[in-house]
Amino acid sequence: MVAMNITLIQMTVLMLCGAGWRLLTPNGLNAAQTRLVLTSVVYYFFLPAMVLDVLWQADIGWQSLQFSALGSISVLAAIAISWLITRLFRFKNPQTGAVILAAAFPNVTYLGLPVLEQAYGAWARSVVIQIDLFAVAPLVYTLGIMLAGHYGESDAAKPKSAWAFFNAPPFWAAFLAVILNLNHISPPFWLGGLLQKCSAAVAPLMIFSLGLALSWRDVHIRNLPFVLPVALIKLLLMPLLALGLAAYLNLEGQFKAAAVMDIAMPSMVLGIVLCDRYKLDSGLYAMSVTVTTGLSLFSLPLWYQFL
Repeated sequence: MVAMNITLIQMTVLMLCGAGWRLLTPNGLNAAQTRLVLTSVVYYFFLPAMVLDVLWQADIGWQSLQFSALGSISVLAAIAISWLITRLFRFKNPQTGAVILAAAFPNVTYLGLPVLEQAYGAWARSVVIQIDLFAVAPLVYTLGIMLAGHYGESDAAKPKSAWAFFNAPPFWAAFLAVILNLNHISPPFWLGGLLQKCSAAVAPLMIFSLGLALSWRDVHIRNLPFVLPVALIKLLLMPLLALGLAAYLNLEGQFKAAAVMDIAMPSMVLGIVLCDRYKLDSGLYAMSVTVTTGLSLFSLPLWYQFL
């Protein structure tokens, strides 16, 4: 419990530094510009390096299928529950799309990676990356985009194919790492050291970028009825379901704890991009990210202690 509290204090300070940048705009660089640069560097360089570093030497096999099933079923169940709630209370389409995206897709990498790595150790990075690349990310880039398009609208004459998102550095790095892993090819000493140094940069940059994305200006009382079910699903029901699934899938010990903790993360930041593109309620989604991230500072220690 002490380790988790220390970790969250460190994460909070880094996020506050990002939020401080948003207010002060050093050198005239606003939060949007800075976040775009940082997330682009992470996405195209540091994250692929970490994926290659971790999956190259990870234990890929039956356990990978367990993580994939756990992440996929948890997301699909959250989509179903949030859809039922939006139907019951007759939300309009822009709010329905934003609520489903916010409730279903956890921030498994941008927040899950640094939290789990600090709380459990470097081995937990493998759990995070496998849940993300083998479960959550594929669903975001397929079903997530379909849902956003269904409940929203787009000015694009020819929307980009969801499958085109898989033509991306993290997925190529994962593909290469799995091939090297399964063929028992060990990384050269110099390359292993380089990948480890690049991997170390991912967590702090992700947390700082998350701080840049949080904005209390988007928090409005009128959105509270929409955000409450998101927080309930995201921080309570989804990890409870993952806990039951983990037992069914025979995930045990530290692997079960790390996987359930990853599913218990707040709403992902990427959904804001989908809301903007398909004209969903971006303000509602931004408030969901801000509120669930703030509440996770209290819920995550409780889940950590319970697990």
